Amino acid sequence: MPVDIQPANIPVILLYNVDPDWTQNEKDEVITLTQELSCALVGMGHPLVLVAVTEDDLGSLLDSFDPSEYILFNWCEGLPGLAHSEWLAAKRLEMLGFTFTGADSETLALAQDKFKVKLLLDQAGIPTPAWHIYHTPDPLEWNRFPAIVKPMNEHCSAGITPDAVVLNAAELASRIAFVLRTYKQPALVEEFIDGREFHVSVWGNETLTVLPPAEMDFSFFQNVRDRLCTYDAKFIPGSEHYEKIQTLLPAPLTGDESRALDDACQNAYRAIGCRDYARMDIRLRDGVFYVLDVNPNADISSDASMACAAEAAGLSYGQMGSLIVRMAARRHPLFGKARKIARRRKKESASRVESLD
Repeated sequence: MPVDIQPANIPVILLYNVDPDWTQNEKDEVITLTQELSCALVGMGHPLVLVAVTEDDLGSLLDSFDPSEYILFNWCEGLPGLAHSEWLAAKRLEMLGFTFTGADSETLALAQDKFKVKLLLDQAGIPTPAWHIYHTPDPLEWNRFPAIVKPMNEHCSAGITPDAVVLNAAELASRIAFVLRTYKQPALVEEFIDGREFHVSVWGNETLTVLPPAEMDFSFFQNVRDRLCTYDAKFIPGSEHYEKIQTLLPAPLTGDESRALDDACQNAYRAIGCRDYARMDIRLRDGVFYVLDVNPNADISSDASMACAAEAAGLSYGQMGSLIVRMAARRHPLFGKARKIARRRKKESASRVESLD
């Protein structure tokens, strides 16, 4: 963990969403999670101010803050009223001159487009399920079953239900038509890798650290259509998938499997251009780790997989948050310069000690 810049010397703006169109329960949940993260960062010593994104004008919300004096913790997943605007929020932060945590706008825009992600993974030689993009409900010559059908530009498992897993050409054509009609976007069809699934958190920039992987244990489910992380599994307490999918952390892996998984995750992280932290969704079949998805703006709530993996690695929630802040601080024009000065002075001091010896 970098310690050149002390948390007390890095003020933080924690930027988070409170969409006016959300229900009160949704607002309360986000506020509770945000308070947990803010308390964790303050507990580490960071001066902190909260800014809720309640409108799409980030310039007005942040007008009173000097970008040279803060690291902005970007927990904003979009702008109110603007669908798929996660990247746009980051772009506006860049235009305002803020140094912020996590991926830049280009990577966030890329990750929203599963077509481009699949192309990059293929070009980098990283195993990923066989795939095709469909703009019409004609599956052409697709012959790999089971298959899974996803909206091309959604995330958080939107559109992922047992019905998304198809076993023949007729079911495939029907599900493609459903995605085209419901989501008004092309459908991504992939070979369904019926194997072990892992959610793997990675952080770092020059040097990457792969945290203990979490395995989604589907052993309760006998039907192949049910062996996947649906939207319900992530967000609907009480649903069968939410209750019956067990999380194994750390996942039981051999030494060779761990090394192969680490390589796949680090290669995907680099290929997509992730920064500071990300989460990879991976499946293992016949000794091959297939990259299903790369999330460069992974959930870092206290109960999400990244925080749980960090805890398994021996880091508290506050330590995890502070580490992310300090990774961003290395890019800051002033905090980054202060770090370099501190490192130079440390080396000079060590040299003087050696000369005395």
